[in-house]
Parts: sequence; C-alpha cells; structure tokens
Amino acid sequence: MVQKTQQTPNSPSSLKESPLISIPSNEEGGLSVGIFGGSFDPIHKGHIALAKAFLTEKELDEVWFMVSPQNPFKVNQRLLDDHLRLEMVRLAILDEPHFKASDYEFHLSKPSYTWNTLQHLKHDFPRNTFTLLVGGDNWQSFNHWYHAEDIINHYNIVVYPRHNHTTPSSQLPNHISILQTPLIDISSTVIRQRVKQGESITELVPPRIEDLILQYYK
Repeated sequence: MVQKTQQTPNSPSSLKESPLISIPSNEEGGLSVGIFGGSFDPIHKGHIALAKAFLTEKELDEVWFMVSPQNPFKVNQRLLDDHLRLEMVRLAILDEPHFKASDYEFHLSKPSYTWNTLQHLKHDFPRNTFTLLVGGDNWQSFNHWYHAEDIINHYNIVVYPRHNHTTPSSQLPNHISILQTPLIDISSTVIRQRVKQGESITELVPPRIEDLILQYYK
C-alpha cells in the first residue's frame, strides 16, 4: 500500500476472482480480519512470525497478506513481478489456515493507497471488521497519509516495532495498540543482497520458497 496524497479514488468495485486468492465471499462475512499490507519482495520468516503474533494477540479470524502492486510512478523502485511475489506469499503460508494471500490491490486503481483499499474492502465485505497492521516507522509519518484521520477514526490499527522507531502506548488513541512482539531482525532487502552475493538465506525464508527466491533474485 502507498500512503501519500492522491486524487479522489474511483468508486468501490468488486474483487476479481483469482486462482491464487483465498478470500471469503461477501455472503460468508462476519470475520475479524487483519490486513497485513506490503510488497513482500520477498516474503520471509519475519513476516510469518509477525502475522502469527497479529492473529493470536488480536484474536483475529484471519490475516490477509495484501500484496502491493508495482507503483507505476516509482520507476526507480522496481519490484519483482506482482504475480511472482503473490505466488511466493501463497506458497509460504500454505500451512497456515488462517492466513490468506490476496491480490486485491492488483485490481484497484494505481498507485494503491491504504484509505482507498480500506474503502473498497468495506464496500465488498460489509460484514467483516478490518484491523490494519502498521510498522512503527510508518506510524511516525501516519499523519501524512491520505485521509489519515478517517482511517484512525474508523479502523482499528495495530503498530508493530521497527528498528529505531519506538511508539509509547501512552501516546496512542484507545483503539490503536502496540503489537507485543520481539523486534524481528530480518529484511527483504538483506535477503535480496545475500542472494546477489551468493550467501545462504536458509535461516531467513520459508523452505518451500527458498529455491524460487534464489531463482528470481539472482
């Protein structure tokens, strides 16, 4: 998800079906869903551990890994192909029945913005409640996000710790909380660098996708 100012988004549209996506229909609804957005370039064990803590601590029914598409306006920040990243997420969480890999943002106007995504989700899944997971670094600049006040007023937000970004819970509104999880010292950037340098990534990534990561990022 992208956070900075954008033009007024298009009206909500229904989720397009995809063989890689596993998200309930509107009729099933009534779920407490955590939204874990990111580029996942690539997904790693830290993401999985964070999602598990999110699911358990906040007593969620599911966590949806909202894979962000390539931002067409950020030509200097090239990501691996959208669908390859989505496929790796899907494979990485196969053993986690409460985790879902989502291409939802692939079908929205680009670049994707958090507020826009939440509005579409609210329209398409009106019986679900959504909780947004935000990194401590992003929370520090949250007031600059598009419609930040509206997000804060209408959605639960959970902030997770990041290096050099601490957020005392006493400074947060009542419906915004800190995820009580250890600092996870794994980054996708380091994984990509290690692949380029021919170094092992075995301890950093789910075994099911290690060979794919070595292939895609070499």
